[in-house]
Formats: sequence, structure tokens, C-alpha cells
Amino acid sequence: MSGQRGQDVHADNVFMSFAVTSDSHTLDAYRARGGYEALGKALRTLRPEDVEAEVTASGLRGRGGANFPVGSKWSFVNKQSPVVYLCCNADEGEPGTFKDRWILEHIPHQLVEGILLAAFALNVRHAFVYIRGEFDLPLRRLRAALEEARAAGLVGDGILGSGFACDIVVHRGGGAYVCGEESSLINSLEGKKGYPRNKPPFPAVKGFYGAPTVVNNVETLANVPWIVARGGAAYAALGNKANPGHRLFGISGHVNRPGLYELPTGYPMKKLIFEDAGGILGGKPLKAVIPGGSSTPVLTAGEIETLTLDAPSLQQAGSMLGSGGLIVIAEGTCMVRLLQVLTRFYRHESCGQCTPCREGTAWMDDILARVVDGRGEAADVASLRAIPEGILGNTLCALGDAAAMPVLSFVKKFGNEFEYFAANRRSLNGDRLEA
Repeated sequence: MSGQRGQDVHADNVFMSFAVTSDSHTLDAYRARGGYEALGKALRTLRPEDVEAEVTASGLRGRGGANFPVGSKWSFVNKQSPVVYLCCNADEGEPGTFKDRWILEHIPHQLVEGILLAAFALNVRHAFVYIRGEFDLPLRRLRAALEEARAAGLVGDGILGSGFACDIVVHRGGGAYVCGEESSLINSLEGKKGYPRNKPPFPAVKGFYGAPTVVNNVETLANVPWIVARGGAAYAALGNKANPGHRLFGISGHVNRPGLYELPTGYPMKKLIFEDAGGILGGKPLKAVIPGGSSTPVLTAGEIETLTLDAPSLQQAGSMLGSGGLIVIAEGTCMVRLLQVLTRFYRHESCGQCTPCREGTAWMDDILARVVDGRGEAADVASLRAIPEGILGNTLCALGDAAAMPVLSFVKKFGNEFEYFAANRRSLNGDRLEA
């Protein structure tokens, strides 16, 4: 995975204002490029409400997929509560997404500083990082960064000689995709089964052990040091003014230079694919793009012509920016077999608490498995159009929607392939995912 393919490194970059080296994850390397100066500034000259005001002014939105304004989320918390908790969501399980992993591996101290600044703003004294159970190097790098920070007086009591104290605890998940949802994460953190909770109350009102709790994504919190150091207005001036800032975009699939790219919001999607990522493997034509992780509705090659990498543009196209993980699909790929890979994943990851999700994910997967096995019927395609409609909006968390949206969009936009496969017992594109 590349940190800087296809672009120059600029000082104004939020994440990649340096060259990735063998020691870029260490405290010395982070401090050499200005690390923890924003924290020092906040503790010396700012009040907690000033930090929140800068984040609000920045227009920063959540980078985990929901795109909710961070300042608004923080504003819901009662800072006068005896206990307030902060949970960093590092349970990056969305297929096609790997930007949080990069942060944890290469700039873990930027995340630690972001957590501390958020904790200062929210009156938090105990913060948690809920990290994906399958992560190894990211876990080791994060733990090492916290050990360095504690030894340097940056985590714990009397941070940087001030009256501010905050401890950060790393909790390793058990490998459940559903625990990326904030209330499932909190239940798991409490030692319970990772089931989503009814909302309201929302975690900001009643979260971890009943106390007000903010759950923010890794990339979201890693933006905060830059915002505090340079000001919310400077961040709001980056990228698309309606959806500002820089984002980390992971691109995978049938491209010549897959990897991670830091780009301003509003950057042309086609430019990322055909210039930065080097175009399509083997010189094949582009067939489709999944724009924000596997749960986001697929787009055809024609639909991406004028699209930009920001939430409003993707929403107008009927999809979502999600977690910023683009999956590029070349001509010759069997969309029926590809969709079966996705439905098998969501069936496995459904927690089973909600009937529409539990039964619907299994039903869709069974149908697709039957079609791919050469036992499909015309009625199966009609069922694939109907079942997702019964799941959408009828579950406690978004996993049901995440499973339904790919099926709806694939069958809508590539229905001829599904109908051909069901009628002829074979793929329109050959016998494999990729011809």
C-alpha cells in the first residue's frame, strides 16, 4: 500500500505532509514535523470550548461513513456530566477500506494527539480506542505510540505540566463487522454481545456505562491537530466548501496503482482513477465503481464522468462517499459473481438481532448462490429486486441497509447480466469474476 502515490507531498496536507520512512510512526519523527504542538497550544492558550468552536468552524464531518458534522456531535454532550467518555472507532471492517489502518501504522501519534484534543474539548478523562481484532501491525504501532506518549508526559496525569489528565486504553475487538456501529461498539466495550442498541437515547446522551459518550472515527480524530494548529477557517477553505477538508481515499480493484491517496474533497473521481491510480489494468475499459466501500451503491462508468469526491456529488448520483474506499471494476467482470461475494460477507456479518437483516441477508445470499451454481430461475431476479426493499430502514443499525444497497444497485444497473445468468445457467462474462 502506498502512502503518497501519484501526488506531491505538501506542507498543507493534513496527513501526508512528510515522506513515509521506517521511523515515521515514532514520537521523535512526529515531533520533528510539529507533532503535539497543537496540544501544547490548546493547553496553554485555549479553553475547551475554543477547541470545539474551531472544530465546528472547520466543517469537519465524520470520516467513518456517516458524514455527520463533528462539531454538532460534540455539542450534544453535557460537558458538566461527572463522567464523559470518548471512543475512537478503529474497527475498520468495511471491504475496500484501509485508510484508518494506514494512519495507525504510519502516524499513530497524530491520532493520539487528536484523541487528547477531543478529550480536552469534551471534558473526557478516560478515552478508548476500539481496534479491529484482525489488525496486527496497527495494534503494535498504536500501543508503542501510547507507551512513548506516556513516558513523555503526553498521556496520563498533568499532561505537558498542565492540570489536564487523560488516559487512553486500547481495546481489541473480536472481529465482528457490526461492532463498527457505535452502539454495538459500546456494548462490546462493556463486555456484552456486540448488538446494536435502540436509539434514542444516542450515545452522546447515554453511552458507555450510561454516561455521555462520543464515538469518532480514526481519520476524523486525526484531522483535529491540524485544525487546532491552523484554525477552523483554514480547514474550511480546503476542498469543497460545502463538504470541506482533505480525505484519505483508498483505491483498489482493477487499477495499475492501487493504494492510498490524500486529496481535497471535490477532486474529480475520474482523475483519481485514470491519472493518479494509473488507469485500468490491462488497458481494459472501465465498467463500474463502488465509490465508498462495499456497502455503497455501485456506479456505472458513464455515471462517474463528472463526479467529484465529496458527499453532495455522490448523493446526487444516488450513491455515497462512505468510508472513501473506491473499488474499481473493469469490463469482463461478472457482476453476478461479484455481488455474491458481497452478499456472502453481509450474511456472515449480520448479528442476527433484527429479523429483516438476519433473514434477508441469508435469503439474498442463497438466491445468488443458486444462480451462480446454474440453478437459477427468472423469479430469482425479481426476488433480488424485492427483498432489499423489505430490509432498508427496518433494522436497528445500518448493516441491513449496507447489505441491501449493493443488491438493489447491482440488479438495477446490470439487470441484464442477472437475467442472462438465471436463464442460461452461465455468466454473460465468462466463468470467473474477471474474464
